[in-house]
Amino acid sequence: LKSGGANTAVTEKNKKEYIERMVKWRVERGVVQQTEALVRGFYEVVDSRLVSVFDARELELVIAGTAEIDLNDWRQLTEYRGGYHDGHIVIRWFWAAVERFNNEQRLRLLQFVTGTSSVPYEGFAALRGSNGLRRFCI
Repeated sequence: LKSGGANTAVTEKNKKEYIERMVKWRVERGVVQQTEALVRGFYEVVDSRLVSVFDARELELVIAGTAEIDLNDWRQLTEYRGGYHDGHIVIRWFWAAVERFNNEQRLRLLQFVTGTSSVPYEGFAALRGSNGLRRFCI
């Protein structure tokens, strides 16, 4: 962690420095091998030339989707069954409640009903179920 550190006892006087150095080491260098293995594995599956056109934020969106929910997109791409329709009183109550939710609550609702906590970067049109593309359904 520092030059001569192996021969230095940790005391009340230097414990803060020791903890800071240990945390820094574990975060920065403690996972280098694991990170390198992850990157190598990723590039075995995905051609690096395809990934190079994205910056970090764009790549995150492509891989994980967006954490911001577009309520209009969600509502427009929702499918109704069992006698429900966009003007049904229960559906109006549902959307009125969702409109009052903050984004975190909307994400939690989405995760509860779909199993996913983010929206594909293409929006709700690209929402997937276990057997392919699936619209949100009420």
